[in-house]
Amino acid sequence: MGLFSFKKKDKSEKNIENLEENTKISNQTEKEQQKPHIPQLGVCIVTKSILNGTSKLKWIFRENNGIGTGWVAFGDTDTQEYINKAENLMVVDFTILIEIEPCVKNIFYMPVGADVEFCCDESGKYFVDTRTGEEIRQAVKHPAQIAFEKNLKFLNKENYDFRFFQNLFVETEKLKLVTIGQADFPTGRVVIADPLAYLGNSKYQTVLEKCIPEGSYDVELSIINSDLVGIKVAASRLKISNERSVRYELAMPKGFTLADVNKPGVFSVFGVDTGLACFADESLAEKYTEFLNIWHKENLNKNIYNDYFSQLFKENTKNYPHIQTEYGNFLIWNLPKDNKRIAMFSSGMGDGIYSAYWGFDKNGKIKELIVPFMNLEYF
Repeated sequence: MGLFSFKKKDKSEKNIENLEENTKISNQTEKEQQKPHIPQLGVCIVTKSILNGTSKLKWIFRENNGIGTGWVAFGDTDTQEYINKAENLMVVDFTILIEIEPCVKNIFYMPVGADVEFCCDESGKYFVDTRTGEEIRQAVKHPAQIAFEKNLKFLNKENYDFRFFQNLFVETEKLKLVTIGQADFPTGRVVIADPLAYLGNSKYQTVLEKCIPEGSYDVELSIINSDLVGIKVAASRLKISNERSVRYELAMPKGFTLADVNKPGVFSVFGVDTGLACFADESLAEKYTEFLNIWHKENLNKNIYNDYFSQLFKENTKNYPHIQTEYGNFLIWNLPKDNKRIAMFSSGMGDGIYSAYWGFDKNGKIKELIVPFMNLEYF
């Protein structure tokens, strides 16, 4: 930590218990009681000297101490003797520390083990990592945001290692596979799109160049339960056959081949703007548009998701409560008139652009269509 010989692991369990007893965590300082409502970030340990203004923030570190965020802050006049006394330490929400020194919001998302010194000079306010000497002058991103940005850069490549696709559909402790039902393809012409924003819109939905045999096929989802981001759909798969694929190829839109990948105006991706994607037959996409037009005429000023689909997604959680969020992650939806089915599902981390990939057997026959939403290694 730098200034004191105070050791994080030397603090006895009894001292922690005394600290919690003294503060009761719910106790508030007069300043906290008077402040306007600010969303809480979780509690941290702060010396009374910082809270009452007799010292200024100097040292702050994060540990697995069992108290809230794990952040512990000491002042510039705090001595070893002072911080050894539990009555000189308080448990308050991290927002209180931000009110005292707004700069601390820059380090909030640093991981456990972080140990920094607060500095203020003619160049401004910043932190120095006591382990590396690195200066921290910008906000440290949330680990989920870092993973999200890495994921964006990873997706939509023309080629991936064969094992990437295979590992998306191998169950592990945190990865579960579920067949959510079947989707119907009366023409075999596959459409991938955001069902609430673009399905049925000939300009923005993506109709794939290659066709599959007419029929009904299982839709399988790979669902990750990550400590970092929670329950997410990592990938979706339209299973044309149960046989394993031996190679994968980027699924190009109608009218184009792989030779057109880098040509101007050729987009081998589909957009998601409502956090949902789908597998649908082109003919059913047209009928879906008809359904939407009728629904909107009969439900003026209503929202198709809030006032229709949301309840269907939530109802579906009863069948799979352990692999869905409370709002629902997937749905096999039946067209009202002819009962044909469209598969809808959450798109990984949400809005963005995604690509689909055909899986082929050794004879070049299509066996599956996969849409990866997440690189499992990042989450």
